[in-house]
Formats: sequence, C-alpha cells, structure tokens
Amino acid sequence: MKTFTVKRRINFFDCDPAGIIFYSKVFDFAHGAYEQLIQSIDKEKDYWNNDKYVVPIIRSESNYLKPMKYEDEIFIKVRVSELRSSSFELSYNMENESDKLLCSVKTVHVFVDRKSWEKMEIPNHIREGLERLI
Repeated sequence: MKTFTVKRRINFFDCDPAGIIFYSKVFDFAHGAYEQLIQSIDKEKDYWNNDKYVVPIIRSESNYLKPMKYEDEIFIKVRVSELRSSSFELSYNMENESDKLLCSVKTVHVFVDRKSWEKMEIPNHIREGLERLI
C-alpha cells in the first residue's frame, strides 16, 4: 500500500485542558496533509484557486484510538482508498514513532464545475497523481 507521509508535532494550542488533542484538530491535521499531497501532485496548476473547478469535502469521519498529547510527534500517512470518475476518498492514519495507530480519518472529495456546481470528471493530471497512492 502506497502512502504520502507528513510529520507533525502536537502543539499546546492543539490540546484541550487535559493536554490531549482537541477532537476536531485531527481534521486540521488531515487537511494539512491533504494540501501537501495536492501540492506534490499539482505543482504547475492552481488546484485551490482556478476558474474551472472546486473540490469540496462531502463527507468526513474520524476514529480516536489512543490519546495524542502535547509535544507528541505523529506521522500522518495518507492513501487514496477510493477513486471514482468525479470523486475520491482519502484515508489518513495518524501514528506515533512506533507505527502505533492513534487516530484514523477519512474524507471524501468531489470535483464540481465552479460555475454550474455540477459534478465533473477529475482532471487527468490529478487522477494520475492520485492513482499513485492506491
């Protein structure tokens, strides 16, 4: 299984008063990894701000297995778990240095035409980049 990996440190502002990660922060971490993944695929074009399409997230979920604490270093391992004609699903495993799974996140993204807001095919150069992580 191929993955795209991002290293991240848990900051104090990521935590609740108990010193463990605030539950919604895992989505910030996942989205940051997603942005880095897209930047590695789409170096010449502007995925985030273009006239042709937008790529909203239409579903997200998370499972919390072990606490992530202030100053922990985690590795966010991203893979493409599903690739369709106009949408894709990313799976993120957040692991510690010992490869122990701490949290998993899934997000589903769909390409839509910026003007009509109708679903559209994933552009070929993006599809090719995503296919490398299946």
